[in-house]
Amino acid sequence: MISKFKKRKLINYFNLSASIVVTAFGLVMLAWILTVLFGKGFQHINWAVFTQMTPPPGASGGLINAIVGTLLITFFAVLIGTPIGLMAGTYLAEFGGKSRFSSAVRFINDVLLSAPSIVVGVFVYAILVKPQGHFSGWAGAIALSILVIPVVLRTTEDMLKLVPVQMREAAAALGAPRYKVTIDIVYKAALSGMFTGLLLATARIMGETAPLLFTGLNNQFWSLDMNQPMANMPVVIYQYALSPYEDWQNLAWAAALLITISVLVMNIIARYSLKQPSSR
Repeated sequence: MISKFKKRKLINYFNLSASIVVTAFGLVMLAWILTVLFGKGFQHINWAVFTQMTPPPGASGGLINAIVGTLLITFFAVLIGTPIGLMAGTYLAEFGGKSRFSSAVRFINDVLLSAPSIVVGVFVYAILVKPQGHFSGWAGAIALSILVIPVVLRTTEDMLKLVPVQMREAAAALGAPRYKVTIDIVYKAALSGMFTGLLLATARIMGETAPLLFTGLNNQFWSLDMNQPMANMPVVIYQYALSPYEDWQNLAWAAALLITISVLVMNIIARYSLKQPSSR
């Protein structure tokens, strides 16, 4: 008869071993993917990638229009989604409390946080692209902004709740109105964490392909008109990787590497910023 102590030790040993094996498997797969990506991607990174537009099959070219399109769509997505997420997160942390409305907002935010991005793309296609009769950069930015909102909201709420109540009480005791306390005291104390949430939201949307397939689509030519289809790297990767043309596949590897490096850098900055104490 095995004693309870030995049984618990066996269960603990089994769970620990299983966790180590699964973690090692995930790390090996990640290392394999990154090794292949960096190995093939660096081969095709050259000056033309940053100076020439996406080419037709059999011609030389680059990714400049896709790079600029990605930056524009991402910029406007963050510009649209961040204020909404910031204000909603502030309401939940500072004013909403445990009311039914706040609980409903949190539930909807959790749903959005875990919703497949393709659902967001189809939604924006139905309400914006189809009525307009054409794809556009604005539709892509709005679709991505919907993905930005829940990340910024959750991070803002969590960071504001970490600010000690005593700081609010001290400011209120000096006669500061509630909005002044929130903006001048609470925001400044939680600034690094809120900035981290913004970076994480930006990193999340930079590689999203599904929403842009239904909204921004693609454009082989140089265009800064957000009312028209706009080139972007996620869709270029999707289309070029599936093509039978080797030159397009090479550009897909280069684009995938650029996005991976960008997301990696933003995540590193976000993690580093989170560890830094607030300046005030």
